[in-house]
Amino acid sequence: MLGKKRLFLLCSTAMLLCDGVHAQSLTTKPSTASESTKKHSRITEGSVLGPAAPQVEEISVSGSKRSADGTTNTTPGGGLMPHQTAPRSQSGVTRDFIAKQAPTGNVSSMIANLPGVTFASQDPLGVTGDTLTMRGFNESQIGYLFEGAPLADPINYEPYTSMLVDTENLASVTVSQGSPDLNAPLFNATGGEISATALNPSHHSGGFISAMGGTHSANKEFLRLETGDMGQSGVRGFVSFSHLSNNNWRGPGGLKRYHIDAKFIKEWGEDNSITAVFGYNKQEQTSWVMPTAEQWARFKSSVYYSPKFTPGDPSYYKLNFSGFNALDVVLPMHFTLSDDVHLNVTPYFVHQHGPGVGGENIPASGGYNGTLQYGNLNQPYVMGNTLTTASVDPWDQSSSAINSSVSWTHGNNNVTFGYWYSWTTHQEVETFTPVNFQGQAANLYGKYPIFVPQTGAILSGYNLNFKQQVNTLFIADTLKLLDNKLTLSAGFRAAMVWRSGTNNVYGADPYKTVGNYFEPLPQFAASYQMTPHDQVYVNATTSFRAPESVESYSQLFDPNSPVAVEQPGVLKSEYDISEEIGFRHTGRINVQASLFNANMTNHQVTSSGYIPFTNSLVAEPINIGGQTSRGAQIEVGLRPWHHFSPYVSAQYLHATIDNNVAAAAMNAAGRSVIDYLPTTGRHAVDSPSFTAALGLAYDDGHFFGNFDVRYQGKMYSTFMNDESIPGYVISDLTAGYRFDHVGPLKGPKLQLNLVNLGNNIYRSIPASSTGTAVTQKGVYGNTVVAGAPVYQVGGNFAALFSASTGF
Repeated sequence: MLGKKRLFLLCSTAMLLCDGVHAQSLTTKPSTASESTKKHSRITEGSVLGPAAPQVEEISVSGSKRSADGTTNTTPGGGLMPHQTAPRSQSGVTRDFIAKQAPTGNVSSMIANLPGVTFASQDPLGVTGDTLTMRGFNESQIGYLFEGAPLADPINYEPYTSMLVDTENLASVTVSQGSPDLNAPLFNATGGEISATALNPSHHSGGFISAMGGTHSANKEFLRLETGDMGQSGVRGFVSFSHLSNNNWRGPGGLKRYHIDAKFIKEWGEDNSITAVFGYNKQEQTSWVMPTAEQWARFKSSVYYSPKFTPGDPSYYKLNFSGFNALDVVLPMHFTLSDDVHLNVTPYFVHQHGPGVGGENIPASGGYNGTLQYGNLNQPYVMGNTLTTASVDPWDQSSSAINSSVSWTHGNNNVTFGYWYSWTTHQEVETFTPVNFQGQAANLYGKYPIFVPQTGAILSGYNLNFKQQVNTLFIADTLKLLDNKLTLSAGFRAAMVWRSGTNNVYGADPYKTVGNYFEPLPQFAASYQMTPHDQVYVNATTSFRAPESVESYSQLFDPNSPVAVEQPGVLKSEYDISEEIGFRHTGRINVQASLFNANMTNHQVTSSGYIPFTNSLVAEPINIGGQTSRGAQIEVGLRPWHHFSPYVSAQYLHATIDNNVAAAAMNAAGRSVIDYLPTTGRHAVDSPSFTAALGLAYDDGHFFGNFDVRYQGKMYSTFMNDESIPGYVISDLTAGYRFDHVGPLKGPKLQLNLVNLGNNIYRSIPASSTGTAVTQKGVYGNTVVAGAPVYQVGGNFAALFSASTGF
């Protein structure tokens, strides 16, 4: 069935591309340069492509006033329903909503109310441990773009959204729930795409400053300085700095974060521009303990790392933390080569590094370095034969890439051709450092590791060196007919991914693993503008995801075990074919509704699991075969009416596993074998059947407020559906006041954010998935042993007060 769908999409794409070139004869007269720019923008609307060029122009707002925080109070639904034209399910948020949220939030937390989105954070501030799913796809299956560049981890696909941009600089976020843009530089977006943009620099010099404080000793200080137009150079820009810190709401420890954003724009001639976006993040946070269902029933939120050190106890909180550090540079460029030809080039560079640190007891002698047993490590602070250590993983990776496209508009037709190249390197060497009897580690950044005396090698569970090269070509054609009411768009993308992973730990088998992936990815979309306010659309898209995580390609070892504790995963790419049909209405009342269907092969469920004997979490992809997801979503938003803007969204999802899932089992003789669990037709994990959100915004230019309530339905955490988390409700409230200008202060603002009003203490989402939570017989009569999933715990109540002003 999937093979027939692929063939149908390939044929449809080829036919439309041919028709599009033939349709060039419809042109009757040339356009001026300025008209060409406008026409180029119009003709790519409603296509399988994303934005054709960086949006560097300032937004003109008539009949309204832009506040110092960027709000205009013009977006329907209080900023939750901006105008959309894409021929697919697509939602978004603007400054009208973003500016009224807690300043500690991030890209993911801003879109929690949108249809199909399930957002779960491990703290009430939305700073750490956030996880997101859409239509049952987790965040590793969703493409994240910032200013057109994929700044998520290119191997593990973790977005680390708290590192990307301060929300004070976040202009908008657009969510495509079902499919990515054809020209998006992504190869993991089987579950859709999330695209964020930063504020454009002001044409006037000045700035913005804010300060926040609240529960859990939370505080944030932010300053943005604007250059304004720099003479006649056509250059303007801003630079911002922020500091954020807070204590964990459960258990000891907390977070410290330092962040810099910068954006500069150079414009000249007819629609030519170069934009430079820069980001720097330095962040360190105490890790969260994720409880099992049994631990949650017994201890609730009291599951956390030890606040005091006891010799021999590796669960001391100062031995369990993570660093998230990043440097991002993105250079979107747009050039008008002629009236009808436009060139877009976006080079970017991303450097991310740890460390990840976890406490662990290891044998002082007689343990293992890979498969080699070592003698006495000759280390101090030994109790019996046990040495308490900090396992340090100073992971480090860099990506350099360029995404380019050229488009030719001729009459009612636009043809675009593009190429994306990316090169990534990743190094990850686990080391161990001894901990003294006061709980202090010799070094927590991997500079002075323990060496094995008889070999001189570093004691390590994994010494990984990973390389990745991506080459992607695409061509797309968009044809406008019937006075531009009908838009037909098709494209074809060829994605080629090469990966090579080595493990230099003694006895690693295989030492080196190579993966090559080639996927043809056709897309087709059609939309019809029935009236100026009503649009219908259909689409058929394909997407794929290369296997997730470095660990998919290498074994993991531990000094406590003579054999590998983790084995490489199944190295097959996930492939998805999706269809949608939808309707939009814009006006005083705005409505978007769609029906969707998605069929996947080699569906890889991402499960975060603790490495045996350790406090270290790793991503564990589990290939469950086929999955079918079908459902409907809707959102309704009202333009401001007597200063009120209500919003509601909902989704129904029916996601099922298409086959029996393989599982490790024991036969009657006590030997390990592979059996299958009877999972065909069972509900997919991480896929709530019903989600909904309700919002009400008020803004009269001075007084403003937001109230949001979200319902998250029941979610299964096992493929046999024998363990789950119940549905829950979360509500947030914002209230504030803007003053008129006071001397040099432009629109001072006071704001109160109340998060999780009911102080609901709940498991927010499964962090891992297992076959079954109850030991039972497999399809062939062998005993499948139960596994215990672990869960993220949502944050409790928090009150945050902030004061800000432009100047």
